[in-house]
Amino acid sequence: MDKKTAGKPEPHGKRINAKRLAEDLDVSISTISRAFNKEAVIAPETRSKILNYADQLGYRPNPFAQSLITQKSRIVGIIVSHLENPFYPEALRGLSEALREAGWHLMLFTVPSGETPDDILPLAISYQPEFVIVMAVTISSQSQEVAERAGTKLIYFNRRDPDSSTFYVVCDNAHGGGMIADHFIDTGCRRLAYIAGFQNASTTLDRWRGFRDRCIARGFPDVWREEGYSFSYEAGYRAAIRLMNRSPRPDAVFCASDIIALGCIEAVRIEFGLRVPEDVSVAGLDNIEMAAWPSHSLTTYSQPLAKMIGATVKLIEEISIGAESETVAWQIKGDIIVRKSTRPPTGGKRSGALPDMPA
Repeated sequence: MDKKTAGKPEPHGKRINAKRLAEDLDVSISTISRAFNKEAVIAPETRSKILNYADQLGYRPNPFAQSLITQKSRIVGIIVSHLENPFYPEALRGLSEALREAGWHLMLFTVPSGETPDDILPLAISYQPEFVIVMAVTISSQSQEVAERAGTKLIYFNRRDPDSSTFYVVCDNAHGGGMIADHFIDTGCRRLAYIAGFQNASTTLDRWRGFRDRCIARGFPDVWREEGYSFSYEAGYRAAIRLMNRSPRPDAVFCASDIIALGCIEAVRIEFGLRVPEDVSVAGLDNIEMAAWPSHSLTTYSQPLAKMIGATVKLIEEISIGAESETVAWQIKGDIIVRKSTRPPTGGKRSGALPDMPA
């Protein structure tokens, strides 16, 4: 190592590169690259010397340059829309942390108003990611084929496309709808209603199917459905006004998401002067952080977010090493969390529900 240059700070703004490290340490550039590749064969003392010196200089390898050597970019693109729904920022935070811990580089692409995921996918693919995770939306079959030809694997998160073989990881939404129905009925509610999100979203359809089918099985076939047209507070507020103007009014409303449920509760209280849950029970699905706030205390079916994230990372790791995943669809059950927005269970029956706090 040249004592005159080794460890000497670079002039402000000058980028440190692998060539500089190789010259200072008297090794080849390929040795520098192997030191940063966990799977590469290299003497432990050499790897340690290179990593320590790189850290001293503030050097970080360029993932695009590394990909030319390994033929793997270790890049995961994430396409996300509808960030007004608090579930997605929470999911995005957890997913990003888990992927970084697993050694993946992340690129985030949001879908602007007036555009579609199909408009954004070509930009994402241009960075040559190994995977693209699609959150809150689905991709057309034509765009799926484009991704496949580019060698990029698509994974849906919290969405599914029953008409394609694309991998997906979701909560068991129908199970959630069924558990909410049981909880309403077991607590004495009889006029049951549902507020939908986006009409064609798999989450909207699956939650409605689980709720409606369970109500019918329990002897309550007349279930009202009110369209919300989006997963937002405003959608829940407007849909609740339409529901509460019916005669008779529903005495229990299952909302397709927590943020819809919060809008519903506000409308019930402010526009009609009704009490929650004494006059109307309201439940959601997601278990966003806001749901537990004392001012909301929302009963909800909790998406098993940690398990969903773990399944997604596991799927990525398996595919990246060439293992053929036998599972295309990961559908993971959550559980109901009973808070104060629904009537307490009668006669000690608990619908398999979990209390908000340990007993």
